[in-house]
Amino acid sequence: MIYGIGTDICDLRRMAATLDRRGERFAEKVLGPQELQVFRARRARVEGRGISYLGTRFSAKEAFSKAIGLGLRMPMTWRSCEILNLPSGQPHIVLHGELAAWFDARGLKAHVSVTDETDYATSFVVVETHT
Repeated sequence: MIYGIGTDICDLRRMAATLDRRGERFAEKVLGPQELQVFRARRARVEGRGISYLGTRFSAKEAFSKAIGLGLRMPMTWRSCEILNLPSGQPHIVLHGELAAWFDARGLKAHVSVTDETDYATSFVVVETHT
């Protein structure tokens, strides 16, 4: 049964401007530890790939927060939710700490899809119950 659905779109030009203004501190606020490693590696190769990665993760976390009905209120925090990729490339959501406990206590499962194009990143999240 569907618990919630969330979607979000992110302007990658705004991500780039924020990175220019605030430096990597912005990425460190939004990304979890594993995401931050991927971001740095992609950005080191091609600046645009790093910005696209940051944008898709920002967008997916916004969509996830909408799907669970919390927005960005505790226990939902930027860094407690990571959008990682399986070896196949499929994105999946990995939760940490209080958010993981909150999510597991409700018997929820999340599915995420992310995409980006020249100026935009967008995400779609479906959260379902295990019943």
